[in-house]
Amino acid sequence: MQSGNETRDGFDTDLLVIGGGINGAGIARDAAGRGLRVTLVEQDDLAAHTSSASTKLIHGGLRYLEYGEVRLVREALIERERLWAMAPHIIWPLRFVLPQTNSPRPAWMVRAGLFLYDHLGGRERLPATETIRLANDPRGDGLRQHGRAFVYSDCWVEDSRLVVLNARDAADRGATVLTRTRLVDAERAGGGWRATIADGRGERTLTARALVNAAGPWVADILSRVPHARDDRGVRLVKGSHIVVPRLYAGDHAFMLQNPDRRIVFAIPYEGDFTLVGTTDEPWEGAPGRAAIAPHETDYLLETIARYFAAPVSREQIVWSYAGIRPLYDDKAASASAVTRDYVLDLDRGTAGANENAPMLSIFGGKITTYRKLAEHAMAALAETFPHAGGAWTAGATLPGGDFPAEAFETLVGSLARDYPAHHRALLRRLARAYGTEARALLGDTRSTADLGEDFGAGLTARELDYLVATEWARTAEDVLYRRSKLGLHVAPGTAERIDAYLARAAAPA
Repeated sequence: MQSGNETRDGFDTDLLVIGGGINGAGIARDAAGRGLRVTLVEQDDLAAHTSSASTKLIHGGLRYLEYGEVRLVREALIERERLWAMAPHIIWPLRFVLPQTNSPRPAWMVRAGLFLYDHLGGRERLPATETIRLANDPRGDGLRQHGRAFVYSDCWVEDSRLVVLNARDAADRGATVLTRTRLVDAERAGGGWRATIADGRGERTLTARALVNAAGPWVADILSRVPHARDDRGVRLVKGSHIVVPRLYAGDHAFMLQNPDRRIVFAIPYEGDFTLVGTTDEPWEGAPGRAAIAPHETDYLLETIARYFAAPVSREQIVWSYAGIRPLYDDKAASASAVTRDYVLDLDRGTAGANENAPMLSIFGGKITTYRKLAEHAMAALAETFPHAGGAWTAGATLPGGDFPAEAFETLVGSLARDYPAHHRALLRRLARAYGTEARALLGDTRSTADLGEDFGAGLTARELDYLVATEWARTAEDVLYRRSKLGLHVAPGTAERIDAYLARAAAPA
């Protein structure tokens, strides 16, 4: 899974990437595929923070058109179908119903925005916008009010798995991926970088030709650890929170709900039995770290549900909530909702002399949908440092497990069912959704349920845990239950403790 980088030209690695979120993992993958020696360090688990706390959409960002973000929306729309083709096991189309009841925007404005949305990004396979009457359409079932609604297309993504699969592909191409490893400090030396990193075993020094600061909410903190780092770019931290409640409506469509304050909240089918509702936009003034939903954010989301859906939801019915800190580029917008979701790449080449052209590239902002394009732009910014690196290559390259036609998921499930007839089809479907064609590597030569080992509930077995440890850097029950999967919503109380005990036994020296 991990590859050791050999020292060359006096450096242990060509590129040291700080941060194991979607941008860091995407840049590591792109760089490794161009032939560079890459080391990625992440202080916690992959996708432990912002990248697992999204609304889990691959989308152009319809509401960003309202703020004039045409370049960003166009790039995201182009990437939407491209990413679907790269990872059809964890990305799939989703239709969004946008009711005009309670809308603070006139219908003509919304329809004009959707016309742009349909035509700005070269949509090919996703269906176009349609107009429906909710009273005459099953997609209006469960709503308090009926009237006109628009229905448009975007995609769903298993966000934390997208990060892990990019890291997997990077490692398969020779990168070294070090989780639970933090950057202590870094300084320019000898025309490159000397960095001190630390894990549970202690500190060590690593030299690199260039450094990428993709630390997300910690981007400014990393800059503070680098002597003479340029600090003329700002980051604005915004908290987004979500709640998960029992399923609000039938059907596999989502809702885009407009509130009186002009903010947008999504209601999305989630894990079969639930509905995901979010997000909020709250300025975050504290230090980066684990965020939690605030009571007033919960109230806001519950009020949105009550405004649109016939069956109200109480606070006691919330089965899970999560919050993440988004590191947005500070464009001095007045409100958190209006802050740009576009990204800015800041290249600092250092001072003249021996340390000139020892670059540090800092990533400000960005969104999951544009991560692949951001990585290409990052490598273009570093092209002068690595003139012999290969060219752009990721646009047509599938992620691990994604090497099957985007419309052929059911065919994949059927193939697994034929080859593994002793396993429950529901299990095979879940494994296909999580691992795609790599499900075969997980199942191996198993021919019975007993071959999968200890059953932890919801179809999670020792065999899968061993696979996640060996190939996806999982170390704890939380890594497994809430990032590599969302099985934490389906297993019995006490399961996390059982998993942690199993993982501790597996990691113990023989």
